[in-house]
Amino acid sequence: MKLGVFAVLFGELSLEGALDKVKEAGLEAVEIGAGGYPGNAHCNPRQLLSDEASISRLKSAVEERGLEISALSCHGNPLHPDEEIATLHHRQFEETVKLASALGVDTVVTFSGCPGESEHSKYPAWVTCPWPPDFLKVLEWQWSEKVIPYWQKQSEFLREHGVRVAIEAHPGFVVYNTETALRLRREAGDNIGVNFDPSHLFWQNMDPEECIKALGDSIYHVHAKDTSIDKRNTALNGVLDVKPYAQELERSWIFRTIGYGHGVEVWKNIVSALKKVGYDGVISIEHEDSLMSVNEGFTKAVELLKDALIYEKAGEMWWA
Repeated sequence: MKLGVFAVLFGELSLEGALDKVKEAGLEAVEIGAGGYPGNAHCNPRQLLSDEASISRLKSAVEERGLEISALSCHGNPLHPDEEIATLHHRQFEETVKLASALGVDTVVTFSGCPGESEHSKYPAWVTCPWPPDFLKVLEWQWSEKVIPYWQKQSEFLREHGVRVAIEAHPGFVVYNTETALRLRREAGDNIGVNFDPSHLFWQNMDPEECIKALGDSIYHVHAKDTSIDKRNTALNGVLDVKPYAQELERSWIFRTIGYGHGVEVWKNIVSALKKVGYDGVISIEHEDSLMSVNEGFTKAVELLKDALIYEKAGEMWWA
């Protein structure tokens, strides 16, 4: 496995400046944001696709520093009931796939999306429980009328360009856990896999090791981000928390730099589980810790993951 970073955390720097930071940290790969919610500070697919020389310059900037691109990321909601938003995010996804193909990058990371509750909706509707029975009707409509048809079509589009998609399971979208990720892959195409991000699983009381074993070779890419659970707030209010992320004292959970939600042993076990299922790709550091600066969070994550990867390599059988 290789260690990389999701470069949107260096969005205030130029592409070259961000790549220099990655190289200086001793990492081997970079995940580049190309649209959707994180934006495209380092990579505008529409502009690049109209200029082959720009594509060559991007590739050279990465390769000259001894790095590789692990994925292009375009985290959006192409199933949004607002047609303007859906159209924008779908266009950005298609352009990102085309750019990945032109760059020789085989993976695009995104979300599954989430429709509304009907054709008349203005906003997405995420179903979290089976009762009252209206909720199950909404859920079945979303999957059968919106989610599966859309991703079946995208599966064909991806094959045409020699690219696969890694869906990041995220609460708020229809794919948010193991079974929904596997359902989408089963019903829409085996080039639809998973961007495995433990931070979205921890607060749902999911076990990343067991999820990795169940997902197996559907894991195409991995994010390294942690979640800290506040025991008192969770005991009082549970984990379904809609308070703003900035209200750290009041929330049941917050995103943290890895090691500040779960210790190094947990992350070593995650790395080992990935090894067991044959994952040999990139672990991409993502920073969304409101209690740490970007540099502090990034540095601490690099240190912990280097330790975890050294542990994983040292644990290989001597006859391997």
